[in-house]
Amino acid sequence: MVDIDIQTRPTPRAGIMKISAYVPGKSKAPAGVKLYKLSSNETPFGPSPKAIEAYLSLGSKLELYPDGASISLRLALAKQFGIDLDNIICGAGSDELLSFLAYTYLNAGDEGIFTEHGFLVYKIAILAAGGTPVMVKETNFTADVDSILAAVTPRTKMVFLANPNNPTGTYVPFQEITRLHKGLRPDIMLILDGAYAEYVECADYDCGLQLALASQNVVMTRTFSKIYGLASLRLGWMVAPSPIIDAINRIRGPFNVNGAAMLAGIAAIEDQDHMSRALTHNTYWLPKITDALNGLGLKVTPSVANFVLVHFALEGKKAATYADHFLTERGVIIRAVGAYGLPDALRLTIGSDEANEKLIDVLTDFMRN
Repeated sequence: MVDIDIQTRPTPRAGIMKISAYVPGKSKAPAGVKLYKLSSNETPFGPSPKAIEAYLSLGSKLELYPDGASISLRLALAKQFGIDLDNIICGAGSDELLSFLAYTYLNAGDEGIFTEHGFLVYKIAILAAGGTPVMVKETNFTADVDSILAAVTPRTKMVFLANPNNPTGTYVPFQEITRLHKGLRPDIMLILDGAYAEYVECADYDCGLQLALASQNVVMTRTFSKIYGLASLRLGWMVAPSPIIDAINRIRGPFNVNGAAMLAGIAAIEDQDHMSRALTHNTYWLPKITDALNGLGLKVTPSVANFVLVHFALEGKKAATYADHFLTERGVIIRAVGAYGLPDALRLTIGSDEANEKLIDVLTDFMRN
C-alpha cells in the first residue's frame, strides 16, 4: 500500500512563502499636523484636468464592460510614440505586465536577474512564477552591466532592469543598455522598466522603445502612475515584439484595464502641456533639493527621476530611523527603504513648492538638533 502524505490544509506552491509582501510607503501624518506626502513618488501636479473630465464622463455608464483589448488607448499610444498598435499591450499598472512576463516565460527553476537595489516587484514576480531570483550587486547604487552579464547561467531566462531605478534614481546610459543586450543569449528576455522615463533629460539616456521594436527579446514597460498622475487608476503599458504580445494576451484577463483608466489615459497622453509643466517643476526642484541636503552634510545619490535617495550615515540620533520619525512628526511623510537593502537611507519625492520648502526646513532642524 502506498503511503499518501495527507495535508491538513491547502499548501501554497513552492516559492510563494519566500515572498516578502510589498509594503507601500506611509500616507498619514499625526492628528492635527498638515500632511506633506513625499513617500510614493506621486506628481504634485495631479492628473491633467482633461483626464479628470474624461474619467468623470464614464459615471453614467458603469454597467458596461470596458474594451477588452484597450484598442482606443493603444491607438492613442501608437499615435503619440509612432509605433504599431500590435506592439502595444496595456495592463493594470506596469506591475501587472511585469508579473505576466514572469508567469508566461519562467518555468520552475528558471532564473530571473535583477539588481541589488532594484524594484521589489521583480523578485516577487520571479518567485510567484516558480523561478529563482538572482540578485546582482550594483556599483555606486547603479546597475553594472558587467556584473549582470557575469551572473548569467544556462538557467537564466530574464533580466529585469529599471531605468531609471527606483529607489536610487540612477540610470544606465543607452550605450550600456545596448552592450547588455548584445551580451545576452537570444532566449533571455531583457525587460526595461521605464516608469520614470519621462523625467530623464540626459543626452545619453534612452528608454529602450526602439530597441524593443527592433529585437525579439526586449520589452519596455511604462506607467501612467508617475508624471501623468493616474496612480489611483492603475494603468500601464508595454512595447514588445508581436510573439511576446501574443503570448501575454493568452493569460491576460479579458477586461484587465478598466474603462475609466483608459479614458483618463487617452486624455493624459493628449495633454502634453500638463506633462511639460510637471517636468519643468521637477527639473527646477531636483537639483535644488539635492544641493540643499548635500549642504546640510547629508549624502544624496544623484538622481534623474522625481525623487532622491538620502543617506543618513550618521551615529545615534542622526540615523535614518530617527530622521524618518522626526519628519513624520512634522507632517513630512517619506519612504524608508530598508526592504531595498538600504537601512541607512530614505527616499524623498519631489513635491509641491510648499512641500519641498517644508522638507528642507525640517531636515535643517533635524541636522541642527
